[in-house]
Formats: sequence, structure tokens, C-alpha cells
Amino acid sequence: MQEFGGLGAIDYAILGIYFIGMLALGAWLSRSNKGADDYFLAGRSMLWPFIGLSLFASNISSTTLIGLSGDAYATGIAVYSYEWMAAVILVLFSLFFLPMLLKTGVYTMPEYFERRYDRRARVYLASLTLFLNIVVDTAGSLFAGAMVLQMIFPDLPLWVSITVLAIVAGIYTIAGGLAAVIYTDSIQAVLLLIGSAVISVMALDAAGGWQAVLAAIPAEKLSLIRPLDDPALPWLGLLTGVPLLGFYYWATNQTIVQRALAAKSLDHGRWGAIFAGSLKLLPLFIMVLPGSFAILIYPDLPRPDLVFPTLMFDLLPTGLLGLVLAGFIAAIMSAVDSSLNSASTLVTMDFIRPRFPDIDSRQLMTIGRIVMGLFMLFAILWAPQIARFESLFQYLQTMFSYLVPPVVALYLFGVFWPRATAHGAVMGLLFGLLGGIVLFMSVVVFEIFTLHFLYVAPILFVFSSIGLVMGSLQTPARDRSEIADVLWSRDVMDAAPRTGSRRFSNPWSLAVLLMLATAGIVYIFR
Repeated sequence: MQEFGGLGAIDYAILGIYFIGMLALGAWLSRSNKGADDYFLAGRSMLWPFIGLSLFASNISSTTLIGLSGDAYATGIAVYSYEWMAAVILVLFSLFFLPMLLKTGVYTMPEYFERRYDRRARVYLASLTLFLNIVVDTAGSLFAGAMVLQMIFPDLPLWVSITVLAIVAGIYTIAGGLAAVIYTDSIQAVLLLIGSAVISVMALDAAGGWQAVLAAIPAEKLSLIRPLDDPALPWLGLLTGVPLLGFYYWATNQTIVQRALAAKSLDHGRWGAIFAGSLKLLPLFIMVLPGSFAILIYPDLPRPDLVFPTLMFDLLPTGLLGLVLAGFIAAIMSAVDSSLNSASTLVTMDFIRPRFPDIDSRQLMTIGRIVMGLFMLFAILWAPQIARFESLFQYLQTMFSYLVPPVVALYLFGVFWPRATAHGAVMGLLFGLLGGIVLFMSVVVFEIFTLHFLYVAPILFVFSSIGLVMGSLQTPARDRSEIADVLWSRDVMDAAPRTGSRRFSNPWSLAVLLMLATAGIVYIFR
């Protein structure tokens, strides 16, 4: 492990103020939690700036921050395709899916799946999401943060670093619920953007400027569109695998969708999602390209995941280092708090409440806090295992590729195809699950053949779709009136609650502007 030191008194003071402030905010917000609606969905009263900043902070966690710069260092800027594709998917989610979800009044995405199919679909999605939240999201964030703490305190064991980070994030999340998560995420997003921008500017200067970067780095490493045989991100995988993985994350993942479900109205939910999509265009300049600059500054780093921490500790002076380090730790906290809150909501609302329907709202809130604490302990135990993977970003994307395509199939068919049935959903899940096990054993475990993980996702999506269609056609369809509110329709979109205020631009116009900006960036760096 590469070691750094040199934190000054000002740096420690900034970090201390940050930690105390987050804990105090969580304690203060805990007073406003009167029941489950307040605790798990912030009273369904959240405004669009906080939704957008929280969506961004929850996604651009320490795992993504380290993963983006590390992948750019190792393979090139094509990794940014996950970011610009997110802007596209957030537009689609805000315009076509969010109105239906708000109209149903669900707490969780698995709850929607039960309304559309049956209890089995709900249990499967809730279980899968819990697994991904804890084993992938929370543990990955804790591992990334522990790597940074070990640079400051090289004699500190990995498990101690992970435990400290988990406990700090867990305290204010357990106390304050989703409101604490969203408000702290908003603060953390601002710190993260400022810190990343500072590092990007200083890294470019240390690399000798943009012309030096262009002269020294091969053109293909500065291109978003890569050839078909590219080992990192082939263009076919960009068109097939990246949208599927992105759709799961931004339109089905409880950690993300829960913020939009807390919106005060449809307009605020849409504005928040589009605002988050706009913020997703920034990582190219403040998180991805610094990884390219690091090729010139540190050509022999032992591990790509060390790029961003190395830039941070090596380039920043005392005082500024404390501020940027606070932003980095903020990224860790935002991911951990989001995943813990989401996992607690899933257990409480998808398993406890259906099993004990007479339990009151305050008891649900108490159970949610207990469950959150237990998940925090499990994440602490699992996080050290991530060191076995070649890179953090590889760990994240590999896990998603083999597990989430069946869920995407069920969601898309369920929303747009009224003929889909519960039996079809079960067959779709089985086809996708069995196909995923076969591919994982063949490609990852026994290495019988090579298959890029971005091709795994569409293959499993097709398997699941075939199973869903076959199973649905074997059983009678449900009456359309029973599922009308969980199907996409113009009526559902128009019936969704709105603020009635038109002080802001129309969401459809904002969506067009965002798509034009996205297309412009892709064209320039094609």
C-alpha cells in the first residue's frame, strides 16, 4: 500500500468539523420522524435540488470516484460512457416511469413488482436488491474509503478503517432516516464537486497541460467510442450492455428510486432526476480525465485504484487537502448511508410489514433502525474480501452484469406489456438466474471461454425475456382493470400529482437540452 502523510492541523480541524456536523444533522433531523412515511420517504415532501444532489452523491460514491479515475488510467476514458448513458436513462425514467410510480404510492420497487405480478416477484427483487446493496454498494464504498485512511494511517488495519467509516455513516443514517440521507448527501455532493474540480485542475497542470496530454497519451485512450475488440468497453457492449446495467441502476434500484419517490410532486421528482442527469456530465472533466493526466505524472502505480488518492495527497497543499479529503470521505458516507437506508426500507416494507400487517408506523421505524444496524455489521465483515478483485470498478460491474438483467426484463415487460403474467415473471427470473449461473461458472470460475461482462447482460436479458413471454402465454392474462395503475399509459401520467407551479421550465424542454448537451460531449470525444 502506498503511504502518504503530511496532514496539518487545519486538515484535521476540517475533517473534525465535517464529522461532527454530519452527526449533529442526523440527530437534529431524527426529531421530525414521527413514523414510517417520515423515516423511509422523508414525508414525501422533498424538493428537486435536494433530490438531484442526493442522486448524484449516492451514485458518485468513493467506489465510482476511485473506479472512474483508475479505469481511465488503466484503459482510457471510455469508462465515462457509463456516466453519459446515465443522463439518457434518467431522462427516460423521469418522463415515462416516475409518473406511474408516484401515482401508485409505493414505498419500494419490490412493492411495485408485487402489484404488477405477485408476491414471488417482490421477494426475489427485494432479496436481490438487499444483496447488491450490502455486498456491492456498501461494502465497496467502505473498502474504497479504508484504502484512503490507510494512506494517512499506514499502521491502521484495514478492518479498523472499515469499521470506523461504517459506524460514523451508520449513526446519522439510523437516527435521521431518508431525510438525513438526502440533506447530508446534498452537502456531500457540493464538497465532492469542489474537491474533484480542484484536483483535476492541479493534475492537468502537473501533467504539463492539455497539449502535453494529447501528445503523450495514445488517441484511443482519449476516445469514448472503442473498437469491437476493445477489452475494456467495445462499442457493441456500449449499445447493449451499458444501457441495461444503467437502466437497472437508475430506474429499478431501490437506493436510487427511493429519492424520487420522496418527491413533493411529479414536477419536483422530474426536475430532480434531470438535474442529476446534468450533474452526471461533469465526471468526464473532474473524475475521468484526471486518471489520464496521472499516466504522465505517475506512470508506475502498482494498482489503478490508487490514482485518485495519490493525486489528492500528492498535489494538494495543507488546508486544501483537508477540504478535498472531507469531500472524498463525504462520497464514502453518501454511498454507505444511501445503501443502508435502502436496505432497511426493503426489509421493513417488503418482509416485515406484509408478515405483520397490524404493526404501527412507529414500530416499523424502530424495526428499520435495528435492521440498518445489523446490515452495517455485515458490510463491515464483507468489505475486506473486495481486495481479491483486480479493480474496484471491475468488482462492481461484474456483479451487476450477472444478476440484474432478469429484473430489467420483468420491469420493462411489466410496464409496457399488459399480457405479462405472474407465471411468466417466475419463468423469466428462472431463465435469467440459471443462465447467469451457467455463464458465471463457465467464464469466471472455470474460464472455459472468454465473454466480456457487457455481453453477459444482454444475453441474460434475452434469456429472461424468452422465459417471461413463454410463461405468460401459457397462463391467462389478468384483467386490465386490476393492473391499470401499474401499466404505462397517458392517463396514469396525466393523473400523477403535480405542484401546479410553472416557474421552472417544462421538464420535457429540460430533457431535450440535456440530451443535446450529452450528444455534444460524445461527439467531441468520440
